[in-house]
Amino acid sequence: MNADAEDRLPQHLLDAIAPHGLTRAFPANAILINEGDSTDSLYILLRGRVKIYASSDEGRELVLAEHGPGEYFGELTIDGAPRSASIKVLQACTCRVVQGSELRQFLSDHPDFAMHLTHKLIRTVRRLTEQVRSLALQDVYGRMVRVLMELSEPEGPERVLRHKLTQQDIADRVGSSREMVNRVMKELSAGGYIGQRDGRLVILRKLPAAW
Repeated sequence: MNADAEDRLPQHLLDAIAPHGLTRAFPANAILINEGDSTDSLYILLRGRVKIYASSDEGRELVLAEHGPGEYFGELTIDGAPRSASIKVLQACTCRVVQGSELRQFLSDHPDFAMHLTHKLIRTVRRLTEQVRSLALQDVYGRMVRVLMELSEPEGPERVLRHKLTQQDIADRVGSSREMVNRVMKELSAGGYIGQRDGRLVILRKLPAAW
């Protein structure tokens, strides 16, 4: 089971939280949350896709995660602290937005939701720990391999990325420039390691351990 599937709320919890909060629609490229905001709402994605990212004063971004239908974000403000990352809409989305006060009561009344949240936070810490380790200890190629493997699923002898990604998307995930990613991708393509199918990247055979 991939991380996306594990983070999705099961149907009985979606049904239970449905009466709480408001349903809102957001267009592509909308910023739902800015790092440092003091809002405390939880967002449950019903449709669409968003990315979670941190950015520098110079405008560089590092993508921390992406979420799709059935997943949720914004839970870290349960403790009342400011938002720790920004959220941008990648594909026009519809969300159930639950205010912090309602969320805290819902957690008290539904311990199975609290357990789901706990497991999600554990997976998030593990994923971010691996991301920090990769940024500190691996070169750009090593970080690219890690990201491509995380975001792809096996299809026969090949692996296919679950979502369409541009070279800039990959650069934002590995903390590098688009130019560097472009150079590595060209070399991998020339070596017969990767290709494109229906707009998605395909890993045709096992990627080299180093480049």
